[in-house]
Amino acid sequence: MTIIHNDYFALESKGDKVLIQVVQSGFSLKQFDMILRSHPRIKLTNFSSLKNALEQANEQWIEIGLWLPTIEVDIAKDKMSATVTIYETLDVIMREEEALQAQITQALQQSNVVFGVKPVPAAMIVPGKAVLIAQGAEPIDGEDAKITYLPKPERKPVIKADGKADYYEMNFITEIREGSWLGEKILATDGTAGTNVLGQTIPAKKGRDFPIRYDKKSSYEEEEQGKIVIRSKISGILTDDKGMIKVSHHLPIAGDVGVETGNLQFDGTITIRGTVAAGFRVIAKGDISIEGANGVSGAELIKSLEGDIYIRGGIFGLGKTKVEAGGSIFVKHVNEAQLEAGEAINIGVYAVGSNLRAHTIMVDERKGKLMGGEAIAKSSIITAISGNHLERRTNLIIDSVNKQEVYSEIQQRAQAFKDNQQRLTELEGMLAKLAQVAQLDSKQQVLRQQLQEQHVALLDTLMREDFEIKEMMEKVRQSGKEEILVTKQAHPGTYIQIGKKSSLFTKERKGRFKLEFGELNV
Repeated sequence: MTIIHNDYFALESKGDKVLIQVVQSGFSLKQFDMILRSHPRIKLTNFSSLKNALEQANEQWIEIGLWLPTIEVDIAKDKMSATVTIYETLDVIMREEEALQAQITQALQQSNVVFGVKPVPAAMIVPGKAVLIAQGAEPIDGEDAKITYLPKPERKPVIKADGKADYYEMNFITEIREGSWLGEKILATDGTAGTNVLGQTIPAKKGRDFPIRYDKKSSYEEEEQGKIVIRSKISGILTDDKGMIKVSHHLPIAGDVGVETGNLQFDGTITIRGTVAAGFRVIAKGDISIEGANGVSGAELIKSLEGDIYIRGGIFGLGKTKVEAGGSIFVKHVNEAQLEAGEAINIGVYAVGSNLRAHTIMVDERKGKLMGGEAIAKSSIITAISGNHLERRTNLIIDSVNKQEVYSEIQQRAQAFKDNQQRLTELEGMLAKLAQVAQLDSKQQVLRQQLQEQHVALLDTLMREDFEIKEMMEKVRQSGKEEILVTKQAHPGTYIQIGKKSSLFTKERKGRFKLEFGELNV
């Protein structure tokens, strides 16, 4: 097809190619540029060939470019949008708008663009410039499962209006009745599928699901109004069992533990309204709360295997009392006693002549005192005052976490976790096969029941192992940040040690003591 024919050259299109035959020189490149502007369908691809042809005028047909379609539809790689480019002059676009719109519709059909097509008025079209003609609908991902638990009161002293901490009042016990709401899970949603410009469905990502962490022995789940709700099987005390919500059996003692009750040992939580008499023992798997205002004097042993211990009125140990907690210990004051906690020891006023051992030891940093005895922690020791004006020897020691030992234990736990995951997969496979059987005989029903019980128990084990591994990893991350903080006064006679570095103070000091470049900053 002839595009232009004049005294200088002939310009023709053959298929999608543009060719030129120059018969007379003298036509400048600037003049030729005007021709390109008036013919948007010509796309110059070989400038040097055009330049030579215009200069040499050897009458040969030379390919110089492409002959573009009037309308070009381009679909994005993700098929979520399409653009249209019009290769016509603005005059043609405005004059022949109706015919052009029909051509656009036809071009879209030929390109299979059927969804999200937008009208494109002539006023929006710029010759040779792409304009959005269709837009797909993005999929909307589903919402993640949302889990809410009954909040467990934070175990810390009540702060009074004057800003002082009241160690007589702590939110330590949350009583639960049978059937009480403990938590719920709003299920993950599927999301809304999207559609690309070709009309193809784009699946949405389903929201992530998360397990509800609860103790299966003391709690159960049921579906209510489209939610999974956790309720208590028993009346008892709300506890946290390695990250799982749990209701412990509760043994309330209205008075004292002594001759009338004998020593106590209980697989749950014990609340004692009075005290523990001299020479008696109290051992519980869960929390122990001793709420008598006079505290404990001369008791032999108070031990929580997995929970916390709260002693409202303090401890007068008389060199005999031992208090041990798998979790933390909360006490107003300590005299001549031995305390050991897996997590933290929190003391409100003072500790005199006592041996303390925990991950962290905290005595009220505004007025608390550590006088005599020894405090050994893995992470930090905080007090306002250490020792006394008589220069009583007071040992503050950070026995740092042994990273190699912890890493070794993490590896062992991780292997056990992996083995249990494999066992869980096997159990689920066996249960899936049984689910395909139309009618189970009596032996198969018994087997299914056994497998389901093993499955539930194994899930609980995996949750505990996961919690413990994360707990150990956090302790490793915190290593290297150990410190001893004495906010007001470390008397002479105070001995501090972090790792293998130590110092015995011979003059009064205060501050944040830690290792800097391998040495104590004293």
